[in-house]
Amino acid sequence: MSQTKVAVVVGSLRKESFNHKLALALAKLAPADFSLEVLQIGDLPLYNQDDDANQADAVKRLKAQVAASQALLFVTPEYNRSMPGVLKNALDHASRPYGQSVWGGKPAGVIGVSVGAIGTAMAQQHLRNVLAYLNVPTLGQPEAFIQAKDGLFNADGSIGDASKAFLQGWMDQYVAWVKKHV
Repeated sequence: MSQTKVAVVVGSLRKESFNHKLALALAKLAPADFSLEVLQIGDLPLYNQDDDANQADAVKRLKAQVAASQALLFVTPEYNRSMPGVLKNALDHASRPYGQSVWGGKPAGVIGVSVGAIGTAMAQQHLRNVLAYLNVPTLGQPEAFIQAKDGLFNADGSIGDASKAFLQGWMDQYVAWVKKHV
């Protein structure tokens, strides 16, 4: 059975990040032929076009990991009604120098969790705009704007009973999207 490698980009650096927990929990909902790997983006320098000709080792690592994947999964919080700067920085680095983006053509899913009632709706919309420019075919439906509430995660980090059916349905649609585009 061939493995589909999914590069997971979490837009949060916080030690107890809800979005990192969600990424790990979603990996447990994926089928056996899908391998999800959370990529490190916290060590990337701030993007500076002057560095395109001599990219940092962390940037080269990120680009190699994305290039080696068949699909993408973005799991992001919402900061000030948009995606976090660390996520935008990773997108910029791996899309440069101009014409050498490693994102293009890889099917993606976008999801996120926040304490707010609308979850990460605005961050996801802004991220989708950037992904459209980067030629990343992105799952449109179902959308998933998850609110962090008691019971979202079980003690072992898995998805709680109240949200499991919904998130399994989302993951099933994401898997079908990836298989359609790989």
